[in-house]
Amino acid sequence: MKAFLLAAGYGTRLKPLTEAVPKCMVPICGKPLLAWWMELFEKHNITEVLVNTHYLPDAVREFVQIYNVKNTGVRLIEAYEKELLGSGGTILANKGFVESESDFLVCYADNLTDTNLSELIAFHRKKQSVLTMGLFYTNKPKECGIAAIDSQDLIYEFTEKPKLPKSNLANAGIYVTGHEIFKYLPNQKFIDFGKDVLPKLINKMYGYEIKDYLLDIGNLDNYEKAQKEWQL
Repeated sequence: MKAFLLAAGYGTRLKPLTEAVPKCMVPICGKPLLAWWMELFEKHNITEVLVNTHYLPDAVREFVQIYNVKNTGVRLIEAYEKELLGSGGTILANKGFVESESDFLVCYADNLTDTNLSELIAFHRKKQSVLTMGLFYTNKPKECGIAAIDSQDLIYEFTEKPKLPKSNLANAGIYVTGHEIFKYLPNQKFIDFGKDVLPKLINKMYGYEIKDYLLDIGNLDNYEKAQKEWQL
């Protein structure tokens, strides 16, 4: 199975840490965030990972070269974007990467997590839906993409940063999907999954509640929190 790891953003909220390195290369307990992601992929038998780059790509490029020499069983590929394509745009631009796959992962590299990807994949295959969205409970639902699910885990409503949240289940930025997803990607260069794709999948996608560790390290407070909590 293959995975997209979305890592091309500027990491503005993590400055000054991201003035010298991209967000996916900031150190967590002595290792770059990207290294923790690759360990997770290795653990769950992902065979190939495409990581997109834009801002300060050289650090990721060097990591890719060193990583692939290690022969971990996972091949890491860099896809440089001259202009940011958005979370959906990256997948559309690299459709050929998953041409031979029945399903694949899409993960936002902002997160630090030990999510059981094998269970998530098994859940997706059982449901046979267009997309399965990893979900987590948040105490700040107005700041997240919020999903409302029924008793069968079907997502019947999804809203980005709702003024009146209908639940506390937030989009974790970890999806399993397949080729059918390309029917829902608009024919435009920049595509944002949360705004341009997920609203079209209401009643066509399922939510999987993540009970493992998951933290968006996109701001300095959470970054410091991760340093204290991770791998305890």
